[in-house]
Amino acid sequence: MNAPRAMILAAGLGTRLGDLSALRPKPMLPVCGTPLVRWVALWLRSQGVREVVVNLHHLGDQIEAELGDGSKLGMAIAYSREDGEILGTGGALRHARHLLDDGSGAPIVVVNGKILLELELDRVLATHRAARAEATMVLRPDPEAERWGSLRVDAAGHVVGLLGAHRPGAEAAEPLMFTGVHVLEPRFLDRIPPQGPQCVIRTAYTELFHSGTGLAGVVTRDYWWEHSTVQRYLQGVANVLEGRVRLPFAERHLRGVAASATIGAGAHVDPAAWIGEGAVIGAGAHVGPRVQIGNRAVIAPGVRLRDAIVWDGLDVTRDVECAVLSEGTG
Repeated sequence: MNAPRAMILAAGLGTRLGDLSALRPKPMLPVCGTPLVRWVALWLRSQGVREVVVNLHHLGDQIEAELGDGSKLGMAIAYSREDGEILGTGGALRHARHLLDDGSGAPIVVVNGKILLELELDRVLATHRAARAEATMVLRPDPEAERWGSLRVDAAGHVVGLLGAHRPGAEAAEPLMFTGVHVLEPRFLDRIPPQGPQCVIRTAYTELFHSGTGLAGVVTRDYWWEHSTVQRYLQGVANVLEGRVRLPFAERHLRGVAASATIGAGAHVDPAAWIGEGAVIGAGAHVGPRVQIGNRAVIAPGVRLRDAIVWDGLDVTRDVECAVLSEGTG
């Protein structure tokens, strides 16, 4: 199999983040000093992927400024810009096809830019190859799978349940949710309608499912988390700080205090906290548990923080609990 290329989907409006969406696109939410889109790129690099396409729309310049051409990561990163209306997951792939499909038949790994994950991609690629699949979805058990839109696979790894449709006579296991990670053959993109915004599940995947062959599923129980709301963002950071994920491809520390940070007399920093470069924690402040303090942020003396995220460069002068402090909210 030719070395895969990848596409990071990063063009969403992020409306479920409320006011935060006006400041940053979801893939630029920082987790322990690293934006989500960079975490995804680091994961792809750790899995041997070197050529990546990122689609851009809402505040896309921030994403391009973060990743550049990929050379600093040892990768080659290109961009597919969507002007006007967002094209959706299917339309995005169709629009970027000239960057993803060079005629070699190399598979395309697609991953959502708002997730943090640990997954062995080789296992997914091996399953995709062994099944001679046109598309292979990475799925996971989830107590809310039905709310997300559940899928089901049989013992052989064939997808036998999709969007409420079930393969007649197939024995399916537990309900599963789609992680937003999948492997596609270039020809699969032919199934996406040629015009307008399109959902890849409701168009290409639905057509492939009803064709009866070529759709495989890989079930993972490895760490996966998406950060679509403020509460999920807070919980995602807490998961990292409390050690629920290893992230061996991290570029920096995942908890604790950066060497250039300053901790004032009598201040307490919980072990499940992350303090960035140049941050200042005032005397008598109490930081943590589950607190992320961005680079160069300043926490005033005596302030107490718990279950909170403070973005870079903010001055925090009040107690904070269960909140994200962004530009203009310190």
